[in-house]
Amino acid sequence: MSAISINNTDWKRVKIKLQRKYNHLTDEQLQYNAGEEDQLIDRIAGLVNRDRDYVIFTLKKALVNIDNNRL
Repeated sequence: MSAISINNTDWKRVKIKLQRKYNHLTDEQLQYNAGEEDQLIDRIAGLVNRDRDYVIFTLKKALVNIDNNRL
């Protein structure tokens, strides 16, 4: 079981936030289907050169402030 759960609607908004923070990330690199959170976390961790805990923290922060444009 993943540390977080993201639905496809929320992911669209979180993805935009990630791309603003890490402008080298592409839509293809950030492909996501509901239920594949662990694969997504591992992929992002490798792309931004951070550990899983940092990525989980960042995604949780993005989800809590979903209406805010900042990450």
